[in-house]
Amino acid sequence: MNANTQPPGTSNADFMARRAAALPRGVGQAHPVFASKAQNAELWDVEGRRYIDFVAGIAVVNTGHCHPKVVAAAQAQIPLFSHTCFQVVAYDGYLRLAERLNALAPGNAPKKTFFLSTGAEAVENAIKIARAATGRPGVIAFQGGFHGRTLLALGLTGKIEPYKVGVGPFPAEIYHAPFPCELHGVSVDDAIRGVELLFKSDIEARRVAAFIVEPVQGEGGYYPAPPEFLQRLRSLADQHGILLIADEIQTGVARTGKMFAVEHSGVVPDLITMAKGLGGGFPIAAVVGRADIMDALNPGGLGSTYAGAPMACAAALAVLDVVESEDLCQRATTIGEHMQVRLRELAARQRSIGEVRGLGAMVAVEFFNDGDHAKPGADLLKAIVAEALKRGLLLLSCGVYGNVLRLMVPLTIEQAVLDEGLDILCESIDAVAG
Repeated sequence: MNANTQPPGTSNADFMARRAAALPRGVGQAHPVFASKAQNAELWDVEGRRYIDFVAGIAVVNTGHCHPKVVAAAQAQIPLFSHTCFQVVAYDGYLRLAERLNALAPGNAPKKTFFLSTGAEAVENAIKIARAATGRPGVIAFQGGFHGRTLLALGLTGKIEPYKVGVGPFPAEIYHAPFPCELHGVSVDDAIRGVELLFKSDIEARRVAAFIVEPVQGEGGYYPAPPEFLQRLRSLADQHGILLIADEIQTGVARTGKMFAVEHSGVVPDLITMAKGLGGGFPIAAVVGRADIMDALNPGGLGSTYAGAPMACAAALAVLDVVESEDLCQRATTIGEHMQVRLRELAARQRSIGEVRGLGAMVAVEFFNDGDHAKPGADLLKAIVAEALKRGLLLLSCGVYGNVLRLMVPLTIEQAVLDEGLDILCESIDAVAG
């Protein structure tokens, strides 16, 4: 079925018109497409057109759309009960999932976990725990970082457009330091010096509760944090009694080739925030951390009505089973290496590609106009994304300048589908960039 034979009122254009009338314009949409079904790394729209999905719901369906084990787990829970509020009447799915994550989190210290519904909630609660545990108010985040759209999380986010425009003031005692990025001339030394300058000019170290950092910046541009940077940040934290929070909302659940991206550095954080890939498409988030820190608040200080919903816990347990049984950490490494080889071959003849980078299956291509690193190619990338959509490939951009293509394919993608998608991507770049 195509647009010419689609029944009236059910085309993408019809749905987009209704959307414009019913939704505020602040709710963005990368592609003018409405889904009808999806399976693993493929999606079909309401007009019956097939797309290869290199977005995975922004690194949510790491186990693919509608993985049969995830679907079966949720279906099995539905007829039992859909909601009790865990803080009123508990259930074992929540408990078993917490135990699994406690065992998976890096470090030898005892861990505890509790659940929320969104990544922003996880971030806000991690900060709340850190402040309660340390008795300190300050938080240091990093330029280019993304931590959510709620007010405290938005204050932590180090990117203005489109998130922070016109909605301040933001909560006090939040500070930003440079994030290391060799491509843009920020070294590890520069980043650490930026933190130390904050201690001199903005907030004394003894008043800082936590550093919060993404081991790979997500919305900020898919820049992996150099292991040396995370190691030196850990050392600074230990020196000054500051907690280290790893925001693993986009990087977690095997996406980078390990369960948690921070593991690549050998650094053990005090707290970890999770969401996205944990639920396999069901809304669930988590804060995992050292037991002594997690116990800082009194009963009632943590929780949320829908947090750790029964179906989401069941789905998340199935996701962890799939990650293990299908060795998705190794698969992420293999996928990432394969993608980078293909893309570097393309970069060798495309001046517009300034860098191909990645950690596991968290791969980025950064575009510049005329090969000039002073001219970010945001419009060029927009045209590439649009061209790829015409050819049946879903892509998404990111970056402070909007010039970074981020590739986050489902880790269960079939090799033939992955190669088909890479072919479309390369053809789209050639068609637009010349």
